[in-house]
Amino acid sequence: MLTQEIKQKIDSARNILVGKIPTPTGQVEQITLALVFKFMNDIDDQNVELGGSHKFFTGEYQKYAWKHLLDKSLSAYERVTLYGEGLEKMHLNPNLPQFFRNVFKSAFLPFRDPEVLTLFLKEIDGFKYGHNGDLGDAFEYLLQVMGTQGDAGQFLTPRHIINFIVSVVDPQKTDKILDPAVGTAGFLISTYHHLLRMNTKEGFNKPGSSLTTDERKRFANNFVGYDISHDMVRLSLVNMYLHDFPDPKIHEYDTLGNLDKWDDDFDCILTNPPFMTPKGGVKPHKRFSIQAKRSEVLFVDYIMEHLNPNGKAGIIVPEGIIFQSANAYKALRKMMVDQNYLYAVVSLPAGIFQPYSGVKTSIVLMDRVLAKKTKDILFIKIENDGFDLGAQRRPSDKNDLPNAVKILQKFKTCIQTGESFVLSEEDILIASLAPIEKISKSGDYNLSGDRYKETVAFKNQRWPLVELGNDAYFTIESGGTPDSSNPLLWNGEVNWVTLSDLPQRNFITIITDTERTISEEGLRQSSAKILPVNSILVSSRATIGRVAVNKIPVATNQGFKNIIIKDSDRTNPSFVAYMVTNLVETMKNVASGGTFKEISKTNISRLGIPLPPFKVQKDIVSQLDRYKKIIDGARQVIDNYIPEIKIDPDWKMVDIGDVYDIQYGVSESIPDKIDCTGINIISTAELKLDGALDLSSIRKITFKDEYRKYILRPDTLLFNWRNAPKHVGKTAIFNDTDQQYIFASFLLALTKKSNDIENKFCWIWLNRLRREEYFKRHSRQAVNQTNFNAELLKNTKLPLPELNIQRNIIARIDEEQRLVKATFNLIKMYENKIKEDINDLWGS
Repeated sequence: MLTQEIKQKIDSARNILVGKIPTPTGQVEQITLALVFKFMNDIDDQNVELGGSHKFFTGEYQKYAWKHLLDKSLSAYERVTLYGEGLEKMHLNPNLPQFFRNVFKSAFLPFRDPEVLTLFLKEIDGFKYGHNGDLGDAFEYLLQVMGTQGDAGQFLTPRHIINFIVSVVDPQKTDKILDPAVGTAGFLISTYHHLLRMNTKEGFNKPGSSLTTDERKRFANNFVGYDISHDMVRLSLVNMYLHDFPDPKIHEYDTLGNLDKWDDDFDCILTNPPFMTPKGGVKPHKRFSIQAKRSEVLFVDYIMEHLNPNGKAGIIVPEGIIFQSANAYKALRKMMVDQNYLYAVVSLPAGIFQPYSGVKTSIVLMDRVLAKKTKDILFIKIENDGFDLGAQRRPSDKNDLPNAVKILQKFKTCIQTGESFVLSEEDILIASLAPIEKISKSGDYNLSGDRYKETVAFKNQRWPLVELGNDAYFTIESGGTPDSSNPLLWNGEVNWVTLSDLPQRNFITIITDTERTISEEGLRQSSAKILPVNSILVSSRATIGRVAVNKIPVATNQGFKNIIIKDSDRTNPSFVAYMVTNLVETMKNVASGGTFKEISKTNISRLGIPLPPFKVQKDIVSQLDRYKKIIDGARQVIDNYIPEIKIDPDWKMVDIGDVYDIQYGVSESIPDKIDCTGINIISTAELKLDGALDLSSIRKITFKDEYRKYILRPDTLLFNWRNAPKHVGKTAIFNDTDQQYIFASFLLALTKKSNDIENKFCWIWLNRLRREEYFKRHSRQAVNQTNFNAELLKNTKLPLPELNIQRNIIARIDEEQRLVKATFNLIKMYENKIKEDINDLWGS
């Protein structure tokens, strides 16, 4: 069992190494080698205790036995030499099984500090091989540490995603199974556990109880892994060995560049290949069907080439495989579809590989038998996987994976039996079916499931849907941007709309002015067009779905699709704008693109809105406008509320440095030190402009002993001294007592050295000064930065009335803020009323 004690031992070993080996990957490698080294020594000692003799550390290798390494008569420098020599020579030891020799191949000690090595070996000495399984538990935790790494495009796959893929692909006990980018052998181990569960006698607790001895032996030869990285091969060898594979078939092998194993084929392939392609591309051999230099294309090609005629596969791929228009990507998708490999695609959310990457991925599911029997491809879109999508990936009660498994299994069964496959009302929330004929018709074989969804037909529909591309009612125009280097094209008489003119908080923005303008010449020399008054402007690129109605003639940039009303006697522009807000999620779903998603003119034209008679439209708008006025009035309250402290001339004024000790935070690059087992670190991102402290997406970094002085105590003020001008001076109160936190270098911690001040009073004062731009006016300026350092803060004046006056002011402001919060709730209530009324028009 993985205990807290084992975790602490591993963390301690990593902390010992961190000064010499800064990367977690390097630390894991050295800890793994040392644990295996100790493990072999413990086996030798057990053999002797049972009346046998040493097997591993004999002859010229006897001097490397663990007891000799820790012999107190050995000097520290002699210990470094002996251990380093033992690591480098152990793969030549003829007394070791081949498995252990493979583990120590290319092993070496990357530092020569005798004190560090002695501390490290003493920590490893605390692990004992035996029935308590210390080595297996320690290795499990090391793999969790490895899970925070994402170097070279190699992101270790979350275990629940691996288990999902294995359960769907459903390997069988006779299958020969491959992972061609094996990493730490996660897919192979999950498959092993899956087969044990599937082959357990009813009423027996022992997994795999129905397997014969011969079947268990075949397991050892049927599980195969390749990896180009020797470090990964070493880790997967140990992982397989600890899961009852005495001679794991894990090979250091360049899957894309080597031909030695090209003629091998497999019943089942499961993998998450690296997505990163080296500069200049991969240099593959010439036997691939698809000519490409992108590693993700070549890996999928390789898998199809190496599935036997009844083979099946589950592969995690980047989004390029799904929709990229380059020839190699299109050829690969055509091969998957036309040559009967693909039967389903599962879209995963972009946060799956947090905290080290937000890369968007999908799972392609292949089965050469099923694909021949179906005329459809099943698409599933996972929005929630049981964890939130923040950096910490905290558990969540929202999980689409269990239902996805049921849908996929039902689809497979229907194909096998020839029964009709129907999606239930619950199923269609995440799944859709597309005919292969429709997918192949365009020639690009795009595998984005949303592309093939029909316009939604809502239940109890009251009014006919009219497509936005219906030229009897609407015209859709895009925008454009003049050449930014030509000043003659700018600052003219033409109002030019960009996304900044449509604030995020507005349900619908009314355009009466614009931040920027262009000239008539700029209009002629770009694709921008003048839009008549009462057009509906819809942001369509990157940020999709903000809606506005223009009350002056305007042009827009290319990030908009604009709906021009053709007949104002039949169509109310405000009504259309309200209806378009209900299409935002659909627009996002049908948008496509790499760096930035964008909805095309063609796709937006296909979207429909209900269009009742004109009189009904006006009545509906009148009702919705009443709600909107309440929302606008509530926003005025929020926008204009400022906590006030009226200064009494009789109050004492003090320097902040007189009543507070001020300390700078720890100077570390947080992205370079991310460690899910480390200590929480608060940065400027956690301090909000309203003075709140939001710890929901807090990051952790590897702990060092020198950080102890930065550990925060409750009731500490945090002041942002360096940032963009509007952020400098934002101040929050830290009061968390559940966990330990340190703070980053652009923050100052203020701790009271006087009982004459209430922290909340100072918090109100400092945030007031920020809003009044006091810090901006009195700061030191740098490029894109404003600095208001500790010395300046110490000398900043703070009113200091009697404590009872401070507390009365705090109580008043707390009550005011309670009412402001209630106003927020009022806005939410009436926004929901608008949405409900709009939904009623679709009958949903």
